[in-house]
Amino acid sequence: MIKSLALSSLAAALLLAGCQAVNTTSGGAVGVERKQYMFSMLSADEVNQMYAQSYQQTLSEASSKGELDKTSDNAKRVQNVANRLIPQAPRFRPDAANWDWEVNLIKSPELNANCGPGGKIIFYSGIIEQLKLSDDEIAAIMGHEMAHALREHSRESMSRAYGIEMAKQGAGALLGLGQDSLSLADTVVEYSLTLPNSRGNENEADLIGLELAARAGYDPNAAISLWKKMEAAGGSAPPEFMSTHPSSSSRIASLQAAIPKVLPLYQQAKAGK
Repeated sequence: MIKSLALSSLAAALLLAGCQAVNTTSGGAVGVERKQYMFSMLSADEVNQMYAQSYQQTLSEASSKGELDKTSDNAKRVQNVANRLIPQAPRFRPDAANWDWEVNLIKSPELNANCGPGGKIIFYSGIIEQLKLSDDEIAAIMGHEMAHALREHSRESMSRAYGIEMAKQGAGALLGLGQDSLSLADTVVEYSLTLPNSRGNENEADLIGLELAARAGYDPNAAISLWKKMEAAGGSAPPEFMSTHPSSSSRIASLQAAIPKVLPLYQQAKAGK
């Protein structure tokens, strides 16, 4: 009963806060159909614009340190993969064809990559070099990160945070928050890069990313070899219930179950070359 009341309060808070139930993407062959609640006062265009400013700042800082890589073989590989994946994005949401997509490689030992709102992709050289990634595995990572942007997981997380804050403080308190209380641009960056995604969001990104890569002609089985490499690189990982991300074993099992759905798309793409 208490749990039911709490959920009802949160649902009411989301409605009062101006959240709308939407589905940002089509389901695709992998069938991602979950409805998402988005804060209507925070548009996708606003989030994209704010993140684009942060992205350019990151590139500027990397360039000033001599870490922005535009010419290496790995930089060319990343760009080539992006050139094949990005045209597949409109299959999940047509407006992605109008996004100002970018991809850049930064020299860093980090095992990391991301795609922020609006299609701003960054790869770090460490993940390619230390894991000795194939192009298929690069595509698996890039597709996963692009899926987060297509599904607007950052804006969804921000909307959820606003709803929770409203449940705590009431509608008047939340709607009265100003720039002194909340720096919106900083929040966009935080939810886009700093904070981990939920398990559900990670699973959606895995599935949509798998299909994006397959449609671009990259072997979907590379997602399995990728996460096995990540698992080995991670050493002794914490139990899944202690993490906001799925464990490698459950992630691999989910991907293996989805591969038969996208394998025909991969075979079709390869045959069309």
